Amino acid sequence: MDIDPTIFWLGLAQIIGVNIVLSGDNAVVIALAARSLPPLQQKKAIFWGSAAAVALRIVLTIVAVELLRLPYLKLVGAGLLLWIGVKLLLPEDESENGGGASGSGLGAAIRTILIADLVMSLDNVIAVAAAAKGSLLLLVLGLAISIPLVVFGSTLLLVLMQRYAFIITIGAGLLGWVAGEMAISDPLIKETVDAQLPWLHFAGPVAGTALVIAIGKWRRAASHSTVPEPAAANADPSSNRNN
Repeated sequence: MDIDPTIFWLGLAQIIGVNIVLSGDNAVVIALAARSLPPLQQKKAIFWGSAAAVALRIVLTIVAVELLRLPYLKLVGAGLLLWIGVKLLLPEDESENGGGASGSGLGAAIRTILIADLVMSLDNVIAVAAAAKGSLLLLVLGLAISIPLVVFGSTLLLVLMQRYAFIITIGAGLLGWVAGEMAISDPLIKETVDAQLPWLHFAGPVAGTALVIAIGKWRRAASHSTVPEPAAANADPSSNRNN
C-alpha cells in the first residue's frame, strides 16, 4: 500500500511529462473548437473542456489496453477525427450554431473537445498508465496537475489563431495526420500494413492531412458562395426609399 517517496515523485514527474508531450494535439483541438466563441465563453470552453478531457482520460486509462485490441475501433476513431478536422475548418460553424444561442455554442465546443480527446487519447493513456505503475493516486494527481498546462497551451494557441489564420489550417491538418496514423494501426490491418505495405506509415497520415484540408476548404468556399452579399441585399430597399 505504501509508496516509496522517491518512486512516487519520479512517477508523478513522468506522468506530467508524458501528458505535456502527448497533449499538444489536444490543445490544438481545444483552441480550434473555442475560437468562434465570445471571449468569456472561450475561457469557459478551454477550462471545462480541458478538465473534462483529463477526467475522461483517467477513465480511459483503466480500460484503454483492452479497448485498443478491438478491431475497427481505430478505424472508426480515424473517421471521427477526419470529420472533426473538417468541421473545425468551417468559419464560425454557421450551419450548426447559426450565430445565435451562445449557450449551445459553448456546449457544442465542449462536445467537440470531448469527442476529439476521446478518440486521440486511446493511444496516449497507455503511456500515462505505464508511468503510473498501477497507482491510481499517481494517475489522478499527474493528470490533474496537467490541466493548467493544457489550458495555457490552448489559450496561447487561441491567441495565435486569432492573429494568424493559417494556424487554423495547420491545426486541422494535424488532426488529419493523427487520423491517418490511427487508421493504419488498427488491429484489423496493422499486420498487413507492417508486412506488405510499410509505405502506408507515411502515406496514411499525409493522405489524412490532405483530405481534411481539401474537404474543409471546399466546404468553406461553398458556405461563402451561398451567403448573399450584404451590400447587394440592402441596395434595393434604400434606393427605393430615396426614389
